Amino acid sequence: MARAFPLAGLLRLRRLQEDRAASELAQANGRVRDNNTIQTRARRTLEGFTSTATDVDTLRAIAASRASSTSMLADLSALDVTHRQAAQLAQGDFQRAKIQAVSIEKLSDKHLTEAHAEDLRVEQLALDEIASGSWQRRAQKASSIDASSVAATQTQAEVPDAPR
Repeated sequence: MARAFPLAGLLRLRRLQEDRAASELAQANGRVRDNNTIQTRARRTLEGFTSTATDVDTLRAIAASRASSTSMLADLSALDVTHRQAAQLAQGDFQRAKIQAVSIEKLSDKHLTEAHAEDLRVEQLALDEIASGSWQRRAQKASSIDASSVAATQTQAEVPDAPR
């Protein structure tokens, strides 16, 4: 039986790190999508908003509303930039975690291949030993049969020929 992969614990750790990085990347991409959805809805809502000023107070309210909307869209745009940067960092972390996991997985695969080859070698040695032992037993049987037939022949040669 092959021995266990000596870096199995490290491989589990690398896979956990890869899974965590993938989860963080998915969350970051989700935040980017959510922010894009919010921005799109806000822009559509503001595009559909029309008003006419009938007096100075209404004009001031419209100006304040537009300033607030512009500020909100600027905040959403800044948040989008922040989310995209976080997603890029998460993508980099995921790629690094994936590379580290893959390198250990390659070592694990190599170990499994070598262990399998060793198992096959040991099995072949056992089969060769069995076959060799069987061959030796047959050879011993054959030599004992030859020895008994030689002894029988010698015994017949020592007995004088009987008249026929």
